[in-house]
Amino acid sequence: MRRSSGARFLPMVLGMSIALAPTLAFHPADASAQEQARVASPDGRNVVTVGTRDGGLYYTVDRDGKHILLPSRLGFAFRGADSLRSGLRVTGTARASADTTWTQPWGEVARVRDHHNELRVRVAETGAPGRRFAVVFRVFDDGVGFRYEVSDSAGFADYEMMDELTEFALADNARAWWIPSRCCDPDRQERLYSESPVSRLDTVQTPLTLQTSSGVQVVIHEANLTDYAGMYLARTGDRTLRTTLARWADGVAVRGRAPFVTPWRTIQLADRPEDLAPSVLGLNLNPPSVIPNTSWIHPMKYNGIWWGMHINTMTWGSGPKHGATTANTRRYLDFAAANGLGGTLVEGWNLGWDVEWFNSGKASFSFTQPYPDFDLPGLASYARGKGITLIGHHETASMIGSYERQLDSAMALYRRVGVGAVKTGYVGDLTEQGHAHQGQFMVRHQRRVLETAARYGLMLDVHEPVKDTGERRTYPNMMAREGARGMEYNAWGGEGGNPPEHETILFFTRMLAGPMDFTPGIFDLLIKRPTGTPRGPEEARPRTTLAKQLALYVVLYSPFQMAADLPENYERQPAFQFIRDVAVDWDTTRVLQGRIGDYVIVARRQRGAPDWFVGAITDEEARTFDVSLAFLTPGRRYVAEIYADGPGASWRDNPLPVTISRRPVTSASRLHLVLAPGGGQAIRIRPAS
Repeated sequence: MRRSSGARFLPMVLGMSIALAPTLAFHPADASAQEQARVASPDGRNVVTVGTRDGGLYYTVDRDGKHILLPSRLGFAFRGADSLRSGLRVTGTARASADTTWTQPWGEVARVRDHHNELRVRVAETGAPGRRFAVVFRVFDDGVGFRYEVSDSAGFADYEMMDELTEFALADNARAWWIPSRCCDPDRQERLYSESPVSRLDTVQTPLTLQTSSGVQVVIHEANLTDYAGMYLARTGDRTLRTTLARWADGVAVRGRAPFVTPWRTIQLADRPEDLAPSVLGLNLNPPSVIPNTSWIHPMKYNGIWWGMHINTMTWGSGPKHGATTANTRRYLDFAAANGLGGTLVEGWNLGWDVEWFNSGKASFSFTQPYPDFDLPGLASYARGKGITLIGHHETASMIGSYERQLDSAMALYRRVGVGAVKTGYVGDLTEQGHAHQGQFMVRHQRRVLETAARYGLMLDVHEPVKDTGERRTYPNMMAREGARGMEYNAWGGEGGNPPEHETILFFTRMLAGPMDFTPGIFDLLIKRPTGTPRGPEEARPRTTLAKQLALYVVLYSPFQMAADLPENYERQPAFQFIRDVAVDWDTTRVLQGRIGDYVIVARRQRGAPDWFVGAITDEEARTFDVSLAFLTPGRRYVAEIYADGPGASWRDNPLPVTISRRPVTSASRLHLVLAPGGGQAIRIRPAS
């Protein structure tokens, strides 16, 4: 494509970008481009240009002099007031820079550098009522973040925002990996990913991962979602995506009173898929921790009374197969303590599971009253005596009013008996009031739960969550979330479970938002029926080999990693040693090789230890790789403990064979990895004694 040294904003028709020319920058001779400003990343590769044309405010993004985003409009639409999208002028700009490094209490990396250049563009209406706002851009070497800051000016007081008009007008019909959203319909994050050109998208969730024809990786998401509605992306032209927001039941997106700020809209940029992770852009756009003493926050591996319900060997509700009994919980706690796990999750311990509660509006869970066969204080004490913790569970069925009325007493109970963490759940299409899962109502609610958990010294693991936008920097007790299709779909998913490519897509999409409680570690991969016979190849079951289940502990990051299978399925299994050994907190993360939807190879160094762990996974194709170990310390001798797919292994009909071997390695070594169809390889590399 021919590049032009001078360029004009593209015409706007009915609010839609029409790409008539391959040019981006404001033409200096264009009288209608009245104001413009530019800011570049510290390395100079990423450039944002902001300006007006015909009273509209636009921005563009370039990388290495090539167009990523064509002129993209900015603004808002309100109920009972004119939209903020025209009649605008730039009244001033301000610049700033930052270069600091901060330490995470836990994470994929220990140290994070925040190095950016900032441009603040002040904007005002040319006519009455003269509303004013600013758009702040921070440009990093790994991408761009921008947000609106709305002042308490004339025309702004109490407001009801119907939509945010932010556009992302892509210069390229990029390849996209996406899951759908219908904005106001039931919000389902737990869907399989599709792949298509941008021009075929409808309305999609974020993070949205894109790959341009020139190979640039682009990820659109948001950061620091606070008292606002979650963002979706709706296609409004062949290659233009526009922000649309989750709704209150009455159709309003955001309500409040000025002044206010929006979440940051983030555009992560990278040269290769391997450069997308670990993603720290969103973390750098969240405020520092408000928890001064984080010594009580600690990553862990855990097991739990959970998988048995999904495969119908136990029940959440009372009865002969009730899982959450005192005796059964002691068995799980004993197993956790004996195998170096940090805790045991128990679901179904509290009253309320015996009614048909899913989407029925009849849920009436108690968060303080256990079933008669579950001794909560006794079991919490039993766990503490073994040096581990009981992990609580609060399923709300999206009945938010009931949960909030009990929230403080429920958290206080856990604090009093010594429970260290709680898993919350929000199963249901909408709240009981009809509000969207990702809407402002739920954002406010889940922030309240997070703050309450912090006040009572509880770590949090959220299922059916509001999307992760980096809040764990501010509240590091926010450990993990679900927010995508996890392991349970392999027990009953209508498509037969997650396909072999699923995790290789998750790594480059959902995982870029933050840690996911995927719950790996299923060893009974054929999931025997109560009759003892295994499920068939087309029935729901994990579509991986056993070695891939091990590799997922390294590939899919979470500070809370579950040994998800039944304890009896780990007995006399040599491969379980890897789950005992694998770390959950990392000093360094390096993606060695990767291709979205095909394969991923990740190396991570354990925080506070010299051990490295490598995880490699593939889709339905068998693959081989030669991997350099140059990331090891030169001159030091190591031992690689290798858990590989065994002879004839395949996800479809022979998933269980694992070959365990050891070999000496150094930084000059190369490992030859052979991955079966749907397979993987997990490696621990420790210093030689």
